[in-house]
Amino acid sequence: MDRVSSSEEPPTAKISSIFIYPIKSCRGISVSQASISLTGFRWDRQWLVVNSKGRAYTQRVEPKLALVEVELPKDAFTDGWEPTKSSYLVVRAPGMDDLNVCLGKQCAKADGISVWEWSGSALDEGDEASKWFSTYLGKPSRLVRFNAVSETRAVDPKFAPGFKVMFSDGYPFLLISQGSLDALNELLKEPVPINRFRPNILVKGCEPFSEDLWKELKINMFKFQGVKLCSRCKVPTINQENGIAGSEPNETLKEFRSDKVLRPNKKQQGKVYFGQNLVCQDSLTEGNGKTISVGDSVYVFSKASSPTEAAA
Repeated sequence: MDRVSSSEEPPTAKISSIFIYPIKSCRGISVSQASISLTGFRWDRQWLVVNSKGRAYTQRVEPKLALVEVELPKDAFTDGWEPTKSSYLVVRAPGMDDLNVCLGKQCAKADGISVWEWSGSALDEGDEASKWFSTYLGKPSRLVRFNAVSETRAVDPKFAPGFKVMFSDGYPFLLISQGSLDALNELLKEPVPINRFRPNILVKGCEPFSEDLWKELKINMFKFQGVKLCSRCKVPTINQENGIAGSEPNETLKEFRSDKVLRPNKKQQGKVYFGQNLVCQDSLTEGNGKTISVGDSVYVFSKASSPTEAAA
């Protein structure tokens, strides 16, 4: 691992966009600032659509979720804001009336909820939300919210012991650079937008794929760690404007972003990588005042020597 900079030196990059995805696998919200919580950005992947057995729906099997838009009150992204009984999560989709989910109501507990390796209880958002998603997807569905009072979902301790998420796939934050997206798009017949990759933090001003190597970094005053290259599933192949899947960009990624190319001396898993999963050291303590914003500088203090040495 190489020590590379101090905060007195020019920043490595700057934040150009911040995205939050309140309902897992539904559309994200671009925000100017976001509060850091114990599980990632506040509101990120706090809700989940499940089937009749309580199992998570994702775009992998229900690509129509890509068309579901989500809106939160504008003040929800300011530090310390708390919902009232007149605060709503608004959900929209083609051909559907708006669904208004009250953020301040008491919810019944739903047992037997599962997403990937985790199972536990969640908070059921009620029959109206269930009817809306069941109608939209054409099969029995319910909308549930993570029950932070009674449940925890740990990040893989092999990579980030002690950290937690809600309904994210695995890690609290995903960072991608604009340079990496631009480099990929130069190889594609049809360029793809950043929403194919669903990052939380998009940065600009650094070399393509330099984020692969970032191990210790600081954004605003907060310490982050790059803990694992992000291996990609089929979701990047789904057009987020129409929900239709193709073969790209994953086919092109296989040519220059596979473990065979990046990590030839490591165990081969047939994966492709795009982006760096992060944890925030300062998220381990509760309290307000932990906010990062578009325009914040990113300082990198240590790097892996090569993608082969980066965790993946």
